Amino acid sequence: MLESAKQAVINTDGLKLNLNTTLAQAGDVNMVNRWSVADIVALFELPFSDLIYQAQTVHRTHFDPNAVQVSTLLSIKTGGCSEDCGYCPQAARYHTEVESEPLMKLGDVLLAAQEAKDHGASRFCMGAAWRGPKQRDLEPVLKMIAEVKAMGLETCATLGMLKEGQAEQLKAAGLDYYNHNLDTAPEFYGEVITTRTYQDRLETLDRVRSADINVCSGGIVGMGESRNQRAGLLAQLANMDRPPESVPINLLTQVEGTPLHGTDALDPMEFVRTIAAARITMPTSFVRLSAGRQSMHEGIQAMCFLAGANSIFYGEKLLTTANPEASEDKKLFAKLGINRI
Repeated sequence: MLESAKQAVINTDGLKLNLNTTLAQAGDVNMVNRWSVADIVALFELPFSDLIYQAQTVHRTHFDPNAVQVSTLLSIKTGGCSEDCGYCPQAARYHTEVESEPLMKLGDVLLAAQEAKDHGASRFCMGAAWRGPKQRDLEPVLKMIAEVKAMGLETCATLGMLKEGQAEQLKAAGLDYYNHNLDTAPEFYGEVITTRTYQDRLETLDRVRSADINVCSGGIVGMGESRNQRAGLLAQLANMDRPPESVPINLLTQVEGTPLHGTDALDPMEFVRTIAAARITMPTSFVRLSAGRQSMHEGIQAMCFLAGANSIFYGEKLLTTANPEASEDKKLFAKLGINRI
C-alpha cells in the first residue's frame, strides 16, 4: 500500500510534488538548504488530506506515532524585561497584569521540578525574563540546572541572549537543551521586535550549538504574518546546518496591554498545516505544541498529533499565560492512545 502510494503525483496549482521526492528529502537528515520558501509554501497549499498523509508518513519513519514527549516550563524570573517583543506581557514597557518578580529560590524551583516529574514530565524547562543573563544572574541558575539534572530530569533553559562563554558554563552544569526562538521569518521580524536583531538570535543559537547543547528553537504563528512568512520561519529552522532537536510551534496568546492584542486569530486548520509542514521539513526534530493550546479544541490538538507533533508542555501555566491542566492532557492522551515519553 505504501509503495503504491509513493508513486502518486500530487498536483497543486500546476506544481507537481512526487511523494518519493518529498520522503527522500525528509529522510536525509544530512541534506542542507534543501527547503526553499517556495517548497514549503507548496506543502501548505496541498489538499489537507494529502499534506497530513505526507506528514504522518514522514513521522512514522522517524518516531513512534503514538508517543509524545512531555515537558514542564517554569518561570524562574518573571517580568521586568527590557525588550519590546510585541507578544510578551513580561516586557516592562507594556501595561499588563504581569508584575516584575525576583529570581526564584532554589528550593522552590526544586519543588516545582519534583511536581513536574510526579505528573509525568521528562524535561524541566526554566525561563527567565532577561535580555540576557549577567554573570551574577547566571550563577544561581547553574545551581538550579545541576540540582534538577540530579533529580533524573532532562534540563532546558531560556534566559535570553548568551555572551561568549556562557553556553559552556550551562553545559558544564548539566544543561541538555537551550531554548531561543527565532519567532518568525526575517522579513516580518521587525514588525514584532526592535530591541534585538535576527542576527542576535542566530548568534546565540550558534553559541549553544558550539557548546554541544541541544537546540530548542521555533516560533510563534498568528501574529499577523502571511503564509509565506510562516513558511519563511520553517525554512530558517530547517536549513540550519543541524535543525533544532526541539521545535516549539506557538500559537499567539493575546494578552491585553501588548501591541499584538486584537490581532485577527489564525484559522485552526492553518495552524495544523504549520505543524505538518514543520514535521516534513524537520523529520527528526521533536515538534512541540507550545503556547496557545488552552484555546484549542481537543479535536484540533488531535489533528496536530496526527500531523506530526510529538511534544507538549504539561502544567497549568506557560511562563505567565494559561495552559491546559495535566489532568486534561492525561484524559486526551487516553482517548487517543498516546503514551508519554
